This record gives sequence, structure tokens and C-alpha cells, in this order.
Amino acid sequence: MKRFGLIGHPLKHSQSKALFEAKFAYEGLDCRYQNFDLKNVEEIHEVMTRYPDLCGFNVTIPYKEAIIPLLDELDDVAKEVGAVNVVTVKDGRLKGYNSDVVGFEKLLARAIKDKAIDHALVLGTGGASKAVQYVLTRKGIPYSTVSRSAERGDLTYETLTDDHLRQNHLIINTTPLGMAPHVDNFPDLHYQALSNKHILIDLIYNPKETAFMELGKSWNAKVFNGMTMFEEQAKRTWEIFSN
Repeated sequence: MKRFGLIGHPLKHSQSKALFEAKFAYEGLDCRYQNFDLKNVEEIHEVMTRYPDLCGFNVTIPYKEAIIPLLDELDDVAKEVGAVNVVTVKDGRLKGYNSDVVGFEKLLARAIKDKAIDHALVLGTGGASKAVQYVLTRKGIPYSTVSRSAERGDLTYETLTDDHLRQNHLIINTTPLGMAPHVDNFPDLHYQALSNKHILIDLIYNPKETAFMELGKSWNAKVFNGMTMFEEQAKRTWEIFSN
């Protein structure tokens, strides 16, 4: 049997285990996928000792950047992005990859289609944000990042004005705000500055419609959740796991 899994904290929101176990059952694969809720990323060493049949694992919040110093190798994309969400284990060596890039490329194409984007706002500066920034750069879409900290982002939520929102017709939430079970949370924006010219993308897929999306819809913005990205990155993850 081959064992795979997911590390992060907390993991109650994740549907990765259900997705992969359904795939294994449908295709008759002798594989297992389980969640490893780690309070510290370095606990991955204990997991590997306990489960010597572990062949790979996904990485989610808050360890997509913190896992990197523990790896033996990075593929080229993960190295450029600076974040990892897939790790393979072979002969005790850990190699990191980023399948979020492929997932977000698919989601972005679905959301904007042929619409020209002059400038975008990326809410959050963590590991998922880095994959989004990488894709936007490759697509030639200028962007600014928004963070709670002036040291991490181009803007803070306090300095973000109505004019910023009016001038940025693509807004991408990469933060966990609104993720189950805290579904009432949302990024602190002046939503009344939005219009039918805006496209809002939330990388969260649980719930299917976040408070961020609901508020955007109330001002006639087009909204998209992260399910497409989740499904597409999972496909890429399995390509990596199965070589």
C-alpha cells in the first residue's frame, strides 16, 4: 500500500482526503490518504518515522512556506514561487512542488476569459498568494498586494481606498478569511466601491459561496470560488505523486 496525506493546521475545512480516497476507491488503487494536523511543521519528521510507507503529502495553511527549509530539493516552479503545496518522499528525501500554479491558471482563465485586466489586487501575502502572484506575472497582469502588515504588502487594509477598488477590476482573496467553520469572516474592504465591472475570486472552496463573494454579488460583481483551482491542483498533484 502507498500512503499519502495532507499537513496543515487546522484541517477541518479540507476536502482533499475525501477527493483522493474517492479516486483510489474508484480506480481500485491500493493507496490511502490521511490528514496530519500538525501544530508545528517540524512534526512532519515524526509523521515520516511513524509511517515509513508515506510516499508524498500535500501542504496547506500555514506551512506552504515554512516547509521549504525542511526539504532536500525544490522543482523549478516551486523555487520561483517560493511556496510548496506538494512534497514527494523517496528514499527519505523530500522534494517540493507547487501545483497551486496550475490550479490558479485554470481558475483565472475561467474567471476573466478574454477580458483585459489593467491591474489587480491580491488580498494576502502567504503561500497561496505567492502562487497567484506568479501566475499574474506570467500573464502580464500588474497587481498590488494587500496585507495587515505594511512590511509584507504594497497596501494595508487601512490604506486601501475606494479609488483603489474602483481602479482594480480583479480582486483575489488568498486569505483564509471566511473559510469554514468561520464563515462569517471576510476581508475588510469598502464593498460599496464595487460594480458590475469587477471580478472577485476567492481561493476558498468551503463554503462554496463565502461572505466575500456574497458581498461582491450584492454590488453586482462577478464572483468565483476556489473549487476549480482545488480540483485542477489535485489533478496535478496526482501526476506528481504517480510520476
